[in-house]
Amino acid sequence: MIRPAASVHHRACNLCEAICGLEITVEDGRVTGIKGDPADPFSRGHVCPKAVALMDIQDDPDRLRGPVRREGSAWIPIGWDEAIELVATRLAEIHTRHGADAIASYQGNPNVHHLGLMTHSGPFLGLLKTRNRFSATSVDQLPHQLVCFWMYGHQLLVPVPDIDNTAHMLMLGANPMASNGSMWTVPGVGKRLEDLNGRGGRLVVVDPCRTETARIADEHHFIRPGSDAAFLCALLHTIFEEGLEKPGRLAPVLEGLDAVREAMRPFAPEAVARATGIEATTIRRLARDFAAAPQATCYGRLGVSVQRHGTLCQWAIQLLNLVTGNLDQVGGSLVTRPAVDILAGSKPGSHGRWTSRVRGLPETHGELPVAVLAEEMLTPGSGQVKAFIVLAGNPVLSTPNGTQLEQALGSLEFMVALDLAINETTRFADVILPSTTALERDHYDLIFNVLAVRNVARYSPATLPKPEGALHDWEILARLTKALAEKLGQEPKPMLTPRAMIDAGLQRGPHGSTSPRKLTLKQLEDHPHGLDLGPLEPSFPERLMTEDRRIRCAPPQLLEALAEAQVELLAEAPADQLLLIGRRHLRSNNSWMHNFDRLLRGRDRSALLAHPDDLARLGITPGEKAKVTSRSGEVFINVEATEDLMPGVVSLPHGWGHHRPGTRMEVASQHAGVSANDLTDDRAVDPVSGNAALNGVVVNIGKPT
Repeated sequence: MIRPAASVHHRACNLCEAICGLEITVEDGRVTGIKGDPADPFSRGHVCPKAVALMDIQDDPDRLRGPVRREGSAWIPIGWDEAIELVATRLAEIHTRHGADAIASYQGNPNVHHLGLMTHSGPFLGLLKTRNRFSATSVDQLPHQLVCFWMYGHQLLVPVPDIDNTAHMLMLGANPMASNGSMWTVPGVGKRLEDLNGRGGRLVVVDPCRTETARIADEHHFIRPGSDAAFLCALLHTIFEEGLEKPGRLAPVLEGLDAVREAMRPFAPEAVARATGIEATTIRRLARDFAAAPQATCYGRLGVSVQRHGTLCQWAIQLLNLVTGNLDQVGGSLVTRPAVDILAGSKPGSHGRWTSRVRGLPETHGELPVAVLAEEMLTPGSGQVKAFIVLAGNPVLSTPNGTQLEQALGSLEFMVALDLAINETTRFADVILPSTTALERDHYDLIFNVLAVRNVARYSPATLPKPEGALHDWEILARLTKALAEKLGQEPKPMLTPRAMIDAGLQRGPHGSTSPRKLTLKQLEDHPHGLDLGPLEPSFPERLMTEDRRIRCAPPQLLEALAEAQVELLAEAPADQLLLIGRRHLRSNNSWMHNFDRLLRGRDRSALLAHPDDLARLGITPGEKAKVTSRSGEVFINVEATEDLMPGVVSLPHGWGHHRPGTRMEVASQHAGVSANDLTDDRAVDPVSGNAALNGVVVNIGKPT
């Protein structure tokens, strides 16, 4: 018997923000090999272990292949027509009986990695007209987007580090060697950091943990969790005090810089040293080094966003780049010119148009902070959430105080999930609607091309055929939209396919019909490895999206917040206090890549890490199980000692906790770990944005009783 020849396919990996090019071998209809695509002009052959696990997702025996309905503890397969009708009927009933706000939605991190969810979730959720919309944004990058909206006029007009040309990089709360970059599409970041070192540049990392990235840095400085805003303000204080500011060509479009200078006066390095754990002389030297570098860029990510003053941190980072002349400069921080410009015609952002019913936290960009989700379900009264829609998310493991959210999900009248698995959240659903897998559908990165370190574009056709009877995510959403609109008496707007939307977007974009390139989808498909459309270039003030194309250096909300936070930011840490932080690992991807054996081999990655001195003081022996408690919960977890953490800091990774009953993820349950979000506090939020403060949580550790 002659075996059919193997076929080779090329596509971008959609598991993380690096969007690395892949070369995939298919034999007899099954994926037999995945490796980096050396011809991809952006990722240049780089690949991480998660990409290889795409074949494990495809072949996962626990993956749902069709819709299911829950009856007690049993899951009953049903047809698509029955599933769509059931969901639309129940949502419409609750909408009519209790009002629009009685239905809440949550969109998980995979939404921005899936083309169909990006293009078709908006029309579906928009039918409901509910104010109770939530997403992973408010346990992640919300401060980043809010600051860019206030300063530059659009939440996605985000300057990214020009790593390939910089001479000096200051990095806070980020570990791209493990994350592959975040709010920064930078494939092969390790090689790019090597190149920085090779051309005589410097990498300085400020982090409570000596991470994988910190280990390759020229300098690493421990910092007390939650004090990054004070440290950054001290850098700005030094630059202003010593006359080192040089905003350069952007000076004529800066508004409010004098107010910023005045706001930084209280934050002298000598005043913040005890709060941060970094000596005043070191802070001053770091400020001078940054200001003196021919090209410099400051970058801060999850570690500074998910702390109590995350919005102040992201504001100070933008200011540091701005006042040293590194904003919108080669080698500093720049914005992209994406081939499909999703900023054009999209809503720039918003803040405070309404507040949550129970606690009164503000809306941002059309969503409420997910820290209030459980209380909106549990608190009786007009507007109480009775039904829940989850699109590719696992908030029980991803949002603060997960045990409280479990209680809330159990109280609902109806829940529907669009997901491939019965996980810690979807086990509460009445109906689960699984889509095709990533390898069975086309893909284009709408979001991450906006954050890329070069202007690039790549369209990825499906690697495998769509199985008979399966639906793509956008097809599920289109059918739900039509059915729900009919029951609500609304007229659904016509929707193009994702492919047609990308073709139209390319032609309208900066490289489209009005440009010399005249890029179309057909032309892009003729380049299966992707197109390099050129380096990032200075584009301010033309690309600014404020009404007058000026940069708002001093948004009044941030000036007020900084003044209110001053006493707290300058306070010395209490003696013997333990603060919990998270951590990343290259083989993990939030909560949903733990059901694949190849990614779980080796030592346990879910242990609690602590400094040896802290364990000795507490009488805990490394390797034994400890009880960790916070205001919101407790966990029992094995403890490991490491001097990679500063004293007074302990660390748990995000996304574990697969011990919960009712899930159907066999491999994950055998490597359960504990959920860090059983310890994080739903009441601890950034007072400006409402973003969850997942880092800097006060905990106590003792021996199990």
